[in-house]
Amino acid sequence: MSAFAVDDSEDAGWPAGGAAGPAALRPLLETVLDALASGAAERGGPLPAGGPAAVAADVRTAVGAVLPERGAGAHEALDALVGAMARGAADPAEPLCAAHLHCPPLAVAAAADVAASALNPSMDSWDQAPAASELEGLVCGELGRLVYPARRPVPPSRSAEGAGAGPVPDALVTTGGTEANQLAVLLARECARQAGAGRAVRVVCGANAHHSVHRAAWLLGLEPPLVVPAPRGVLHPVALEEALAGLAGAPALVVATAGTTDAGDVDPLPEIGAVVARHGARWHVDAAYGGPLLFSERLRGRLAGVERAHSVTFDLHKLGWQPVAAGFLVVPDGAALRPLDHRADYLNADDDTEAGLPDLLGRSLRTTRRPDVLKVAVTLRALGRSGVGELVERTCEVAGRMADLVAAHGRFELFARPMLSTVLFRPARAGDAVVAAVRRRLLERGLAVLGRASLGDGLWLKATLLNPWVREAELAALLKLVEEVADEVVAERAAAEKVAGGAAHGAAVCGAFAGDTGDAAAEEAVAVVEGTRA
Repeated sequence: MSAFAVDDSEDAGWPAGGAAGPAALRPLLETVLDALASGAAERGGPLPAGGPAAVAADVRTAVGAVLPERGAGAHEALDALVGAMARGAADPAEPLCAAHLHCPPLAVAAAADVAASALNPSMDSWDQAPAASELEGLVCGELGRLVYPARRPVPPSRSAEGAGAGPVPDALVTTGGTEANQLAVLLARECARQAGAGRAVRVVCGANAHHSVHRAAWLLGLEPPLVVPAPRGVLHPVALEEALAGLAGAPALVVATAGTTDAGDVDPLPEIGAVVARHGARWHVDAAYGGPLLFSERLRGRLAGVERAHSVTFDLHKLGWQPVAAGFLVVPDGAALRPLDHRADYLNADDDTEAGLPDLLGRSLRTTRRPDVLKVAVTLRALGRSGVGELVERTCEVAGRMADLVAAHGRFELFARPMLSTVLFRPARAGDAVVAAVRRRLLERGLAVLGRASLGDGLWLKATLLNPWVREAELAALLKLVEEVADEVVAERAAAEKVAGGAAHGAAVCGAFAGDTGDAAAEEAVAVVEGTRA
C-alpha cells in the first residue's frame, strides 16, 4: 500500500506516480487542458502577432517572479504558464504553420507521454525501467525489421537466451536525427579502428547533407567531410565515384540523404549503394525525414535501396506525429552497436549482467534518458502499420495538392514537384529581398509560418507540410495571404524608391510582380508611382 494519500487541499508537492498519483494528476490535467484551449483561442492563428518583442513581453508578464518566496499554487501556476506557452506558440496543428519539420503530435502520443512523465523511468539501468526497457527492445526490433525486412525476426526477449543467435536488426532511441547521425559517424570511426585501417575514417557526403553530419565529424575529431556536388539537389553518383576513387582506399563513410531539409529530396539510393559497394566503403542513410515512407506499401519504393545501408537515421517526430523527441538509429545487426558498450559499476556491474539483469548503458551515449519509446509503442499499437502509412500518404497528397495550386496560380513560381511533403514556391519574378520580407511580415502579423530555402537561382518560401488534415481551401488561403503580403511589400519598396528619386525603377519592380494578371492591389501600386509622370 502506498504511503501517500491525497487530501482535498491544492498541493503542488504531490508525486504524479504511485497509487495516489493519478488522483493528484487528474485535476491538474484538467487545468492544463483548459489553459491549452484558452491560449489557442487567444492566439487565434498559427503563431502570436507582434514578433519577438510582443511574445517576450507577454511571457515576462505571465511569469512574474521566476522564483517567488511563496508559491502561487499548482492550478494558478499551470493556468498562467501553460496559457502563456499556448498563446505564444507556433502551433504545428494550425494549417498555416508549415515552416519546419515540426509536426502536430497525435493526441494519443501526447497522452502516452504524460504517462511516461508520471512514471519517470530512467533508461540507463533495468532496476529503474523494468517494463520500459523491455518495451524499448521490442519497438527497436520492430523498427529494425521495417528498415531491414529481409533479416531474421527479433528474439522475443533481450535476455541471455537470445545471445549468439546471428544477425538481428536493432535500433537505438535517440533525440532525433542529429544524435543518430553522430552515432552513425562514431560507429564508422570505431569500425575503422577495429579493422586496423591505420587511417581515420573520412566522411563523404553531398552538398545537400544535413548540417549535423559536419558537426558530427567535428565533434569526433575527424577531418571535415568531403563534400560531393549535388547540383540538382541530390547526391550525384558519378561525382561520388570520383570522390571515393580520390581517397585511394582510405576508410570512408558515405552519408546519403532520404529527405533533405530544404526540399525533401531523396538521393538516388540504389545507384549510391552500388558505388559504395564497389569501393568497400561504409554507408549511412539519413532518413530522418523520409524514413516513415516505409510504413506505406504505396510509397516505400521511393526509398528502395535503403536496406543496403550499414545504418539508417529514422525520426518519428517528423512524419510520425510524435512529440519531440522520437528519433532512432537503425542497424541491420545489433552486434554493430557493441562499440557503445560501457561499464559503470552502479548501473551494470559484471556480476549483475552475468546474473541476467539487462545491460542498458550501451544503448545510448546518454545516461539518464526518458522512456520516449512509450508514446511510439502506443501509436504503433493504436494505428498499426497501415494506419501510420495512411497518414504518411495523406500528408504527401496534401503537398501534391499545394503544388498543383501553386502551378496553376499564375503569380507564383513552383520550384519542383514534391518528392515528400515540402513545397518550395515564391512570387513570380520576386527577388530574394522581397521573398525574405514577405516571410517575416507573415510571421510578425501572426498570419502564417513559412520557412525559407536558398536553392537554384535564389530564395524560396518553404511550406513543410506535415499536417495530414489540412484542406485544400486552407492551402488556397495560405497562397492568398502570401499574394496579398507580397503586393504590400512590392508597393512599399516602389514607394520608397520613388521618394528616393527612383520612380521609374519602382514601376518596373511593381510591374514585375503584377504582370498582366489584373491584380488590383499591385496595379494600384504601379499607378501610384506612375502618377508622378503625368
